[in-house]
Amino acid sequence: MIGIVGKKCGMTRVFTDDGRSVPVTIVQANPNLINRIKTETTDGYNAIQVLTGQVTKNPKKPDAGQIASNPNDKLSHKLHEFRLNESELQQVDKGKEITVEYFEKGELVDVTGNSIGKGYAGVIKRHNFKTQDATHGNSLAHRAPGSIGQNQTPGRVFKGKKMAGRMGNVKKTIQNLEVIDIDVERNLIFIKGSIAGHDNSFVIVTPSIKGKQEEREIFKTPIEDQTPEVEETPEAEAKTEETPEVEETPEVEAQTEETPEAEETPDEEKAQ
Repeated sequence: MIGIVGKKCGMTRVFTDDGRSVPVTIVQANPNLINRIKTETTDGYNAIQVLTGQVTKNPKKPDAGQIASNPNDKLSHKLHEFRLNESELQQVDKGKEITVEYFEKGELVDVTGNSIGKGYAGVIKRHNFKTQDATHGNSLAHRAPGSIGQNQTPGRVFKGKKMAGRMGNVKKTIQNLEVIDIDVERNLIFIKGSIAGHDNSFVIVTPSIKGKQEEREIFKTPIEDQTPEVEETPEAEAKTEETPEVEETPEVEAQTEETPEAEETPDEEKAQ
């Protein structure tokens, strides 16, 4: 499913027409240029490789090699892939850009990003464990996790046991968020609610996977292509037909016939 990659700018609020305050997250998604198209015959799956339009210092050598094939020097060093279905594969083309116009106001989207890292945390903060007694003889075990295993059988700690460790900095997806508004000129998407990640972090916005799956146009048709059809009105055609008749007036023809008589005056003076 095709989406767009952008940067999280922060949170603010938007007032609706009836005066309600809606908290929104602003995502700046510059046009994503299609750098490469992958197909089942060449790579084993259908996907597109896009450049996010955001500048990244010190790109990785594999990414720099992919970007070197594109002659545009103003591109980002951040790459991302979107898987395609059959209908989307027929629409994409190398060199085209995916903009915020791909989304519509009021639709539901899924936003993916890396959550904010909290560092090394205990089980009470990380997994919301309950603390032990603060008194009644408890000593130095107020925030301890307690027992982590059973007896000689099984004689080990099961994988996935909730224990202390690094908290945050994991991939998170928030689903079914509403698009409140879209600013095409500044490439901004206003999304209701909060999303994972700190400010200036990369996020991926895609149509909701739980919503109704419908085929959509990836690249919107420009307005300039539709203007010639509106200009071709019957009134304009009637004016164009009348203009040549007005230019051919009899007064102009009479002036052209009188001009050669005025030019013969020097010959008459010589005869005198």
